Formats: sequence, C-alpha cells, structure tokens
Amino acid sequence: MKHLLILSALVVLAGCAKVTDYFAGKSNAEPPAPLPALQATLNVKTLWAGRSGSGADKYYVKLTPALADGKLFAAARDGRVSAFDAARGQRLWETDTKVLIAGGVGSGAGVALVGTNEAEVLALDEIKGGVTWRVRVSSEVLSPPRVAQGIVVVRCVDGRLFGLNAGDGSRIWVYDSAAPALTLRSTSAPLIVGDKVIAGFANGKLAAVSLQEGKLLWETAIAEPRGRTELERLVDISGDPQEYDGVVYAASFQGRIAAVQADSGQLLWARDLSSHAGIAVDERYVYVTDAQSQVYALDRRDGRSLWKQDKLRARALSAPAALGEYIAVGDFEGYLHWMARDDGRFVARVRVDDNGIIATPVVSADTLYVNGKGGVLAAFRLSK
Repeated sequence: MKHLLILSALVVLAGCAKVTDYFAGKSNAEPPAPLPALQATLNVKTLWAGRSGSGADKYYVKLTPALADGKLFAAARDGRVSAFDAARGQRLWETDTKVLIAGGVGSGAGVALVGTNEAEVLALDEIKGGVTWRVRVSSEVLSPPRVAQGIVVVRCVDGRLFGLNAGDGSRIWVYDSAAPALTLRSTSAPLIVGDKVIAGFANGKLAAVSLQEGKLLWETAIAEPRGRTELERLVDISGDPQEYDGVVYAASFQGRIAAVQADSGQLLWARDLSSHAGIAVDERYVYVTDAQSQVYALDRRDGRSLWKQDKLRARALSAPAALGEYIAVGDFEGYLHWMARDDGRFVARVRVDDNGIIATPVVSADTLYVNGKGGVLAAFRLSK
C-alpha cells in the first residue's frame, strides 16, 4: 500500500506538469498560451461571491462543490466544510473537521461528505454541520463520495469502491479493482445510474457494480496500457464519467474517449484522445478537455469531432461545464472562459480566483458555481 501511494504521489498530471515545469524554468515545457483576444458577446453576471476557506492551497486536489436542497456545500484543504444558501450566497454554517480534505464534496441523504488523505470518510449534517459519522476505508479518498438510495459510494486511490450506510457509515460492501503500480495523482468520482454504480479505474477500465450489493455487473476496457515504461502505460480514467440518456461517456489519460451502454457495458464508439481533466455532456455534444488543454466538442452519437478550441493550450484547464448554449472551463490563472457550444468561439471571460481553478464548475438550472483553488466561491448567471 505504501509502495503504491509513494509511486502515485510522484506522478504529476500532464497538463499541470507543463505549467509547473515552465514556471520552474525547465526549457522543455510548453509555455501556457497567452490569453486569447476577446470581444465579449455574452454578459456573465456575478450573483454572489464568498470564500470556502483556504481552498486547495498548494495541493492538486479537486474540491468540487455540491448542491442539495437549495444549499451549496464547499470544502477547503485545511479541513473546513461550509454550507451556503445557493441562491444568495449567505453562509449557513462552517465546521472545522481538523483533517486534511482531499476528496469532496458529495451530498445527499441529509449529509455532506468529504474524504481525507488519512483514508477516512466524514459525513456532516446538512442542516447543522456537525460530523454525524466518520469511518476508515482502505486508502486516501481523492474524489467526492456519491450517495443514492441510502448508500454512500466511495472511490479510494488503491482501486477499491466502498458502499457505506448513509445513516451511520457502516460498511455494506466493497469492490476491488487492482490498481497498477503507477497511477495519476487523481481519481474519478463514482457515477450512480439507477441501481448501478459505474466507476472508472487506473487500469483503463470502466466497471458497473450493483448499488445494493457491490457485485460486478459488467466491465469494459476504455483504454489498454501500451509502451515499455510504467509512465507510458498510464491509462487512468481520472476524469468523472458522465451519463446521458442511458449512455455513459468516459475518457482516459493516454488512451481513448468512449461511449458505453449503461445497462450492458456495450461499447458504442471510441476514439483516441488523452484526457485527465474530464468531460461534460448535453443532448447534442460531448465536450472534453484533453491533456494539452485543448477543448473538443464531439458528436454524442458517434464521437466525431465537431470543433476544437486550441487557443488555451497548456493553461491547465479544468473539465468543461455546459450551461445552455455555452460551455465554461477554468484555467491555472483563475480565469473562467466561456465558449459557444456550436463552434467553440470565445464569448466571455471572468477572473474568479488568482490561484487558479482546477475543480469542475457545477451547473444547476441557469446558474454555474465555481470553487477556486484559493478558496473563492462564486455563482454566475448568463444574460445577453
């Protein structure tokens, strides 16, 4: 276990490595693209802005906020978890858990959920913010826990999935997908579709297990490890899989992006494309941020490219978020870039957090929420 974690910690994500190496003076790193020229045609209104605490600090942890029952839950690396009124931004409560948070936030069943570097999962009462239970799992938790039908599903860095009772944290089941010796320092969150849990793993496989029992239902290879070295053979599915109309979409690092039938695991289409940030899906397109921080729009039916936006290369982009006729991505300087979904042209830009944005923006109805790396939490709405 220690061997796995040490090796995992040594692997720096490709897009972020380019930016980090450049500012460290390494000549072989691609410099971040300058901010592209912009003639704004979309008005992005800031509904409110506040702070979630210290944010991710200097660590590469995607502390994505979560929405439930009109509340927005956000976490900071230093252990603080907060609840805000999602419409007005008023802070409802803040709890200092006194742990280093690495995975968060998940919400549902009356609790907000976070994971830690010390292989713990904490559940906080949605109304009052007190810690209702904490349990130990097999290894650190780098992605948000998910909850449905009274079961909390947790993805651990060692490849295990846990099903926990949402009421008291007791273990219901565990599913083990053996992790390679070397993995990216990032894991995808499990996806719950009906009575199935669908998860992506570091071996390039997408698997579905039953929500109630954790039994394997199907397994599909999104990518196959290739190459002579362990680095060349990295094919982690580190971006969160997405589901639309019974089809699951997932992308792997140094591998492929693919569409899979949710009920059977049948591969519908796949194409070569490397991504560790993640994807978004709407009724027409699949949007993906690739490993060079280029943004693609693919046809949801067959995966063919419809457009590519390459003017943000090496800016360490977040996964895209789709809101109506537009998509948004964050970058390492804290800019939120808005693009038209039909052709990828830039329509607006707003700076959210000087320390950068790595967590995927969250969309609910006509509002987009962002938790910046420095702890700036903000809500935006579009108007022409």
